[in-house]
Amino acid sequence: MQLTDISPAIALTSLDGRYHRQTAPLVEFLSEPALNRERMRVEVEWMILLSNGFDGNASAPVLQGLNPLSKAECEFLRAIPEGFDAAGIARHAAYEAVTHHDVKAVEYYIDDELDKAGSVLGSDSALPGLKTLVHFACTSEDINNLATARCVKNAVEQVWLPAARRVTDQLSDMAQRYRALPMLSLTHGQPATPTTLGKEIAVYAHRLGRQLGHVESQEYLGKFNGATGTFGAHVAACPDADWIAISREFVANRMGLTWNPLTTQIESHDWQAELYGTISHTNRILHNLAVDIWMYISRGVFAQEPVKGATGSSTMPHKVNPIRFENAEANLELSCSLLDTLSATLVESRWQRDLTDSTTQRNIGAALGHGLLALDNLGGGLQSIHPNTIVIARELEENWEVLGEPIQTAMRAAELAGLPGMEKPYEKVKELMRGHEISREDVEGFIDSLAFDPATAERLKTLSPAGYTGLASTLVDYEKR
Repeated sequence: MQLTDISPAIALTSLDGRYHRQTAPLVEFLSEPALNRERMRVEVEWMILLSNGFDGNASAPVLQGLNPLSKAECEFLRAIPEGFDAAGIARHAAYEAVTHHDVKAVEYYIDDELDKAGSVLGSDSALPGLKTLVHFACTSEDINNLATARCVKNAVEQVWLPAARRVTDQLSDMAQRYRALPMLSLTHGQPATPTTLGKEIAVYAHRLGRQLGHVESQEYLGKFNGATGTFGAHVAACPDADWIAISREFVANRMGLTWNPLTTQIESHDWQAELYGTISHTNRILHNLAVDIWMYISRGVFAQEPVKGATGSSTMPHKVNPIRFENAEANLELSCSLLDTLSATLVESRWQRDLTDSTTQRNIGAALGHGLLALDNLGGGLQSIHPNTIVIARELEENWEVLGEPIQTAMRAAELAGLPGMEKPYEKVKELMRGHEISREDVEGFIDSLAFDPATAERLKTLSPAGYTGLASTLVDYEKR
């Protein structure tokens, strides 16, 4: 048995196979049928605009010889993409097999649907005679760039962004919950000034919030200006129409995009590079988060909650592996590699047009798919961990040397105030604490050996590693949501 002979066809990639459940929402917007459906929407809305005008005056078609379409006829046209089902997908594929051109196949598909208008709307419907209006004055890229922009916009706003927001909200909730839980910091992997677990998580929520704000304000550009961006065919066919105003109206108000007035045959894709760059940056923040959480688990700061019946290791029954964070880490790397390639290649085109962007853009779904899978794993992973307060407290208690920082800083202030014996504070604290095991008694004895004023000495002696967290808890409230 050849696997290629099995029907339905076996998925080649894990996104459409093993991880289909997690990535399926993107199929609605970034699959090949989704792109073709959006192409149909562009085509029929263009027919409606040409027939019914663009200034709200339904009695003034753009082209001479046209009569305004009725409400029923507009509804019939708009139902064509909405009814693009499995049979329609197969019919479009059959046309493309002959034409070897996906957009031309869309045009013929719409022609077929117009032939049905008489039986649905009556013999007096004008639609069967309007095949020449399909794709009027358009180059394929007029259709493609608008369809792609709408597909990407919907995928980001309705699928990727909500998933990223959910993870960020999880982090925000954790930051609030653990805002006052003291924790030993490690800088360069060495014990350092304590912080709180909530503040460290808030750092990630804040970073992600900024990037998601950039994504939310992203422009999605579109062009509709002909074969080389000059409206040449438009003007030749109908010189009296205000084609620039018509184009702006169509792109901005009918398609819901930002109008790009200056392009070659293609829309320049700069907005895509901007968007994918921002999402890639977001991925790298999430990657940093996944690695940090993995190391916190390894260190014992976070404990994992075992899933009943799940196997951690095939040979070591005691293990609960942090696989969700590892899965997220790997998929974020894959997503970034694709997004970075898209950003780098889409902004270049030979002279007025080459076709490298066409096949490249068919990987947008894979780029966002790996990111969506990572977000799903991060969300599940964050739900399955909780602080191990015993380990956290033990780490703090075993590292009294971290109080060297506040003591030497207080010595500097005392020296400036004129107290004796406070010179070279850094060196004196270093001699006491570097390379030694330090206890509370050692710290208190050192403080007593110095000529601090009583209030400062008492304040320093009440410090402990667990109590030396500064304003960490307060800083959680500055997280950018």
